Amino acid sequence: MGYGVPAAVGMKRLAPDRMVIAITGDGDFLMTGQEFATAVQYELPVIILVADNGMYGTIRMHQERHYPGRVVATTLRNPDFADYARAFGGYGATVEKTADFLPAFDAAQKSGKPAILHLKVDPEALTPAMSLSAIREKAQAEG
Repeated sequence: MGYGVPAAVGMKRLAPDRMVIAITGDGDFLMTGQEFATAVQYELPVIILVADNGMYGTIRMHQERHYPGRVVATTLRNPDFADYARAFGGYGATVEKTADFLPAFDAAQKSGKPAILHLKVDPEALTPAMSLSAIREKAQAEG
């Protein structure tokens, strides 16, 4: 965890003519998101997609599988990631509906700045195939 943002910044420095996108969760971003400041300082227009479900999702999934309903230290209190981008001088936008993603992504590209798109995600939608509640229910039925 934490590799995506610094890797994207490094890749953009290495290949400035290529589009570089980092897809990261909120917990992942919080580990090394300060590298966004490096992208702004060196004018490296990476696009960071932060999927914010308010938790360490993978750890929470394992908690629900092995200890259903016993959640410990996986909930996050997040900043407004779009404001975070703007505070450093980058581009920031919040996306709450799928239909709003493409216009926000296009605006991020056109800004020519390092960008963060803060994607608000339902915490229940943990994976494309299974919800958090379904993982818990399955674990309880097996246990």
